[in-house]
Amino acid sequence: MILVNNSQIKLITSLQHKKYRNKLELFVAEGPKVINELITAKLQLHSLYSTVDGLFKNENVQIISEKELSKISSLKNANNSLAVFKIPNNKTYVENGITVVLDSIQDPGNLGTIIRLCDWFDVENIICSLNTVDCFNPKVIQATMGSIVRVNIMYTAIEEFLAKSKFPVYVGAMDGSNIYKENLPDKAIIVVGNEANGISTKIMDLASHKITIPQFGVNQETESLNVATATAILLSEFKRITVS
Repeated sequence: MILVNNSQIKLITSLQHKKYRNKLELFVAEGPKVINELITAKLQLHSLYSTVDGLFKNENVQIISEKELSKISSLKNANNSLAVFKIPNNKTYVENGITVVLDSIQDPGNLGTIIRLCDWFDVENIICSLNTVDCFNPKVIQATMGSIVRVNIMYTAIEEFLAKSKFPVYVGAMDGSNIYKENLPDKAIIVVGNEANGISTKIMDLASHKITIPQFGVNQETESLNVATATAILLSEFKRITVS
């Protein structure tokens, strides 16, 4: 076993912050499943640490103790392995099928889950507002469970993006039409909004359709759905029409 030196600790812990991820063009992934997914996807590996020998084949693994791993891990309970990867270049956006647009999503867990949902429902592109949480945040990477390698994620001024799009723009709104009664297209843009404030007025004004997920039952006292849960329902309904 080796000891993680101070320069390695400084580098890896600095990558918990967006400023240094952007500057160094590196990000951290933890846990063998996520790391193996990223290696299989041919992302450029910078360094790899593990407390268990033999987890990763044909890779230059540095075997360290659990104590050493805890010094570089951002997790409360470190998950036996940690890797540093080069941030990949974005793919060119091609308007096709369903695109998900995120308006100021702040919670890393929500973004990670939405990325995983898009992977599940074969949504190729996610367009994020510039103030949406960074997709290479360690908590986002953890929540994606490797799906981040199969979804193209771009950050841009979404007002301009939506204004230029040729596809219908659907936004989730409490006063929207019942999604279960809508004749949904197979090519569209779905916009979901901030956890606390929903979709901004500027973005709402660019929508061609407002839709809502109706609440069932007698009491109907639940204020709203979690944004990732709502995204799952919306994608399921849009994709359902493609099933013959």
